[in-house]
Amino acid sequence: MNSILITPIDLLDIEKLQAISRSTFKQTFSEHNNAADMEAYLNNSFSKEKLWSEINNPNSEFYFAQDGEKVVGYLKVNTGNAQTELKDLSAFEIERIYVDQSYLGKKVGQLLFNKAIQIATAKNVAYIWLGVWEENHRALAFYTKNGFIPFDKHIFKLGNDEQTDIMMKLIL
Repeated sequence: MNSILITPIDLLDIEKLQAISRSTFKQTFSEHNNAADMEAYLNNSFSKEKLWSEINNPNSEFYFAQDGEKVVGYLKVNTGNAQTELKDLSAFEIERIYVDQSYLGKKVGQLLFNKAIQIATAKNVAYIWLGVWEENHRALAFYTKNGFIPFDKHIFKLGNDEQTDIMMKLIL
């Protein structure tokens, strides 16, 4: 899609970030999860205060995918102590790539992924890692197609529900 632009996010974008974060997460996972667990996760993980602290972390970066003025997806990447788990200084985490359901299949996720690869390459890290819910077959196929291999598992808590994420990595 030639009309999609990838742009950095700053504190002035916090309301747009909160809106796209909540809507895309809900679109992706609400069908397979309890409504109370979903609402608890959305309220905790995508509060303005939490997003504000994440944007202010110098080891995290956020980017929007925009179709004109419309935000249709976003990317969050982490290095150093901002990584959710490994905290390996030679690693780079893709924490979130989410795309609005109406843009799935239009290469927006690939554009966001390519931006992550560009950033990781510029930072000269040894590998990229991420976690994907074992039931998110679309994302698992996407990352496998892009060269990631499973290397471990971890627990992801959605509200009170403990779910298993497949941890995957790509050696650069």
